[in-house]
Order: sequence, then C-alpha cells, then structure tokens
Amino acid sequence: MSESVLTGARYGKDLIRIFRVVRDGEFHQVVEYNATVLLEGDIETSYTIGDNSVIVATDSIKNITYYLAKISPHILSPERFALHVGTYIVSKYAHIHRAFVTLEKLRWSRIPLSANDHPHPHSFLRDGNDRQTVEVEVDASAGKDKLSAKVTSGLTDLLVLKSTGSAFYGYIQDEYTTLVEVDDRVLSTSVDLAYTFAPLSLSSPTDDDKLDFTVPEDFALGSVWDAANVATRARDATLDIFALDDSASVQATLFKMGQRVIAENAGVESVTYNLPNKHYIPVDMKYLGVDNTTPANAEVFAPVSAPSGLISATISRK
Repeated sequence: MSESVLTGARYGKDLIRIFRVVRDGEFHQVVEYNATVLLEGDIETSYTIGDNSVIVATDSIKNITYYLAKISPHILSPERFALHVGTYIVSKYAHIHRAFVTLEKLRWSRIPLSANDHPHPHSFLRDGNDRQTVEVEVDASAGKDKLSAKVTSGLTDLLVLKSTGSAFYGYIQDEYTTLVEVDDRVLSTSVDLAYTFAPLSLSSPTDDDKLDFTVPEDFALGSVWDAANVATRARDATLDIFALDDSASVQATLFKMGQRVIAENAGVESVTYNLPNKHYIPVDMKYLGVDNTTPANAEVFAPVSAPSGLISATISRK
C-alpha cells in the first residue's frame, strides 16, 4: 500500500432544526433555522488511529446549539447567533481551532388582521419560500485571545418573473446557433445571492463558562452588526432592479443588482449572484392558424425546467 497522509479534516452536525419563540407578554417574535455546525482542529488521531478522545460528539454539538438558542440574546439575528455558537465552541475546547456555522432562516411574518389592518402579536404565516442564509467561520488558530471571523450572508430560492421588459439579441451567431433573437420575452429566475462582510476581530469570552459574547462597539452601517438592515436592503435591491431594469441580458441585470448592494452597504466587500434561467417558451400554434410566437402575440407559454442557462458573477468593492 502506498503511503498516505491526512491533509484535512472537518466534522460536525448537519440539519439541526431550531424554532425559537421570544416572548414579551402577548407580543412574540419567532425564528426558525436549519443549522450546520462543523469543527476543525487537532482531531487527526480520531481518523488515523481511532482515538476518540479528541472528538466532541456530534450529538454534543447539537446540544450546544440548542442550549445557545435558549440563552443567547442574539438568537433573532442569524449572523450574531452563528458568531455566538462559533465563538463558544472554539473558546470552550482548547484543541478546536475553527468552527463553521451555517444557518438557513425560514420566512415567518405576522398575520395582518383584516379587521384593523394591524399585524397579530403572536400569529404568523409563511409568506415566501426564499430563505436567508448565513455562513460564519470563527478562527482561533492565532490564539484563543485573538479570535477572528468571516461572515457571508445572502438569500436563496427567491423566485421572480417578469412578463416583459427583457430582451436578448446580438449574441454570437454561428453553425451552432438555433436560439432566435427577441426584443421582448418572459424573464424568470430563482435568485441565489451571497454577500461577504469585511473580516471581524472578536473579543474572547471573559466568563468562566465561555458563554459571554460581546458585540464590538465600533460597528458601522452595513456591517455584520447591521445585518438585519443589510438583508432587507439586499433583497429590496434585487427585486427593484429585476422589476425596473430594461434588461439586455441576465448578465447586465445581475451586475446592476450587485452594484446597488455594494453601494448601499458600506461593510459588504463582495456580492455573488447565481441566476438560473427559468425558461418559458411560447407555444407554436401555427398549425391552428394562430400566431402565438411573435412577441406581441405570445401569450401561452410552456415552462421548461431543464436544461437551463445559469448566469453567475461576483461584484467586489474597489
């Protein structure tokens, strides 16, 4: 057998489902997460010689996550809660040097009451299938008193469609080209957006139980500490540009979305969009003597799920 060496190892708990109610009398706030927590550190011997003494059991990782969901004052902010989980783990376990915490936040909004046009204080509805996403890396490899973090947030599965205001022409024409140029078409995509914040320096917990988590005082507009507003602005920018842009291509519209997210959020360093085309093809009815293919008369479409175009780009701050 040829020689081999372990060059990387990471493990943890996937699909930790969390629902938390925060009560203030009759007024409640709710949040639901799908969480993944992975660890790196001095764990090589658990792989190479079966030494389980270096393993924090994945069941323990799950229990830590639930416990912090109960006691953390940051539970309603996915970025802050993820940072709290990661900071706690790398501070508690001396041999764990990095924690990777990923959250998906499901949508819950208050039910508006038709009688008085006020949202109900403790009744909610799922008002969309898009989900807010957060990926956090807490790094203690430089020492437990020199914690740093990387945070990437975004949204996924935001399904949008416009029935006009989109064209596609002027592309390369050669022996492989069958696509017909159009100056008006249905444009639809399922938005996947990720935006990366500037790196953070974190204070190590000062309490004996390592449960304390302190938010830095020098946060700025658009930073990870302003993340709830960043999420709202990024979603609004995406929807506004999609709806209002006289689109020459998905590529051109994507760039305008990214430009606006960068412009409106000082703490965001880069923005990445993945935009798959959701094709709607006009049904050819010429055999019935009906014109349903020219842009002015195209009204009946066949949704086509595959294959689809996939447009991706990253826009970064200069």
